[in-house]
Amino acid sequence: MKARTVILALIVASVGLTASSFSQAKKPTVTAKTRQTDAFTKLADEFFDQAYFKFNPTQGTAAGLHRYDPQLEDYSRAGVDKQVAALKKYRDQFAAEDTANWPQERIADRELILNYINGTLLELESIRQWEKNPDRYSSGISNSAFVIMSRKFAPADVRLRSLIAREKQMPAVFEAARANLKNPPQVYTEVALMQLPGIINFFEKDVPLAFKDVHEKKLIAEFGQANAGVVEALRNYKKYLKDTLLPVSNGDFRLGAENYSKKLLYDEMVDIPLDKLLEIGYADLHKNQQSFKEVAAKLDATKTPQQVLEQIGSEHPQPDQLLQTFRNTFESLQAFINEKKIVTIPSKVEPIVEETPPFARALTFASMDTPGPFEKVAKEAFFNVTLPEPNWTPKEVTEHMAGFNRGFIIATAVHEAYPGHYVQFLWVPYAPSKVRKLLGANSNAEGWAHYCEQMMLDEGYGIPKGGNQDSPEFLKLRLGQLQAALMRDARYIVGIQMHTGKMTFDEGVDFFVNEGRATRASAMRETRRGTSDPTYLYYTLGKLEILKLREDYKKLRGAKFSLGEFHNTFLKQGFPPVKLIRRQMLGNDSPIL
Repeated sequence: MKARTVILALIVASVGLTASSFSQAKKPTVTAKTRQTDAFTKLADEFFDQAYFKFNPTQGTAAGLHRYDPQLEDYSRAGVDKQVAALKKYRDQFAAEDTANWPQERIADRELILNYINGTLLELESIRQWEKNPDRYSSGISNSAFVIMSRKFAPADVRLRSLIAREKQMPAVFEAARANLKNPPQVYTEVALMQLPGIINFFEKDVPLAFKDVHEKKLIAEFGQANAGVVEALRNYKKYLKDTLLPVSNGDFRLGAENYSKKLLYDEMVDIPLDKLLEIGYADLHKNQQSFKEVAAKLDATKTPQQVLEQIGSEHPQPDQLLQTFRNTFESLQAFINEKKIVTIPSKVEPIVEETPPFARALTFASMDTPGPFEKVAKEAFFNVTLPEPNWTPKEVTEHMAGFNRGFIIATAVHEAYPGHYVQFLWVPYAPSKVRKLLGANSNAEGWAHYCEQMMLDEGYGIPKGGNQDSPEFLKLRLGQLQAALMRDARYIVGIQMHTGKMTFDEGVDFFVNEGRATRASAMRETRRGTSDPTYLYYTLGKLEILKLREDYKKLRGAKFSLGEFHNTFLKQGFPPVKLIRRQMLGNDSPIL
């Protein structure tokens, strides 16, 4: 928000306005249109307070709204019922609004809220992860602690008091879990058990270490008691999952075609039939597979593409050098973006590269954790990278590190940082409304980051001085980018096929290995993720939507088109479904794909 204030000051100075100019200006005329807008804004604010953050206080902390810091989600069945009732109340109110003569941005904001409500109700009433997924509880409380300890938005003692208030409520979360969980899928219970040792260690060691500078004895004692209670509850929960729940975990993780289609409609504003979506996904898979073969042949025509990939996979940093290797990419990426005018980077502050928090390691290789749009103090962004676990076998370490060849590292740094997630986050303060700052779509955020992986190389990043696109150094980057694209293509297809009953879990693993060029360890991780993140097709889906929007916008702009202007215009809309951005940039509802 500081950046926006500076821009406003520059505008005022440039046109010669003064404070007296504003004081003499006429008061704006109040019209029926402005009254409608004010009424919508008031209702939206009420919705976020009473139906959004009230049931997701951890999201409030993450968003930078710290009045929610002492609160914790109510995981009980009664809490679920209250949330459902609140959402239905506001759905009726937003649906009843007369949108005639509303500005396009306001209509889009209303659609975003209604889609969020419908998507959340689908989750709570039909998909019912609260009834199926044990990890929702243990990882959920871990994140609630993490968002308080990870950023210094207030003095340590103030944040510790909020954490204590949350921790005192955490043992009740596991009482709710025992009451709620009914016949979960085996893979869900297994994932929860995989995560729990790291989560227990997180509360035993990492959380106390984060508040080591607090010296008030009474406060430290109160924290020690609350934290010990959480650790004990987690240990008991782990025993319950292993001894009681795992033997009876025979449930089905599949959404089914109807719920899958509804989830895509509400979350991504995509209404394309699933069979057509599959055609699109397979077409992109086959295109990338062909490009992969061609690039591999240029690198070494005497080897198969898989052999070339395995050779490149052996060219990776040691685990203790992995974080620094990612840090070392930032300077060249930023320099290229600025030189080629790819996109405006609103800040010179770089994200902090660190190890992935323990509650997220079982399902992710890397991620970006950015401060919320309303955070005024702690502006740090964290680029998380998953390192090998201390208890892994040498084979597991080797397989994990093979995924971090130089090409994949560059693709990941582009995706997570420059100009992917981190740069998009830097643009969020310029979004046109509170709704756009808080609500969005994965097909936009992940689509943008995945699009950037390809776009940066298409624009020439990584071509050595005096070289070209056939230089071995560049070809290795392209192979890494294509490897990442194939993994996202596999997510696209496996997600649809598994959740519509046309592919088993084991067949999903095989698909990642055989079609997505993934290692067996990576394939297991990706398929496990797909059971609880069913629509993770949004990477490829969003990338394809953005590529089509770029071509359509280029036709519209003609000689006035520039890549940098396209990217800036795209990012300043926030991160809503691409369909809404198409309306804004093209002025129509033409097909997204």
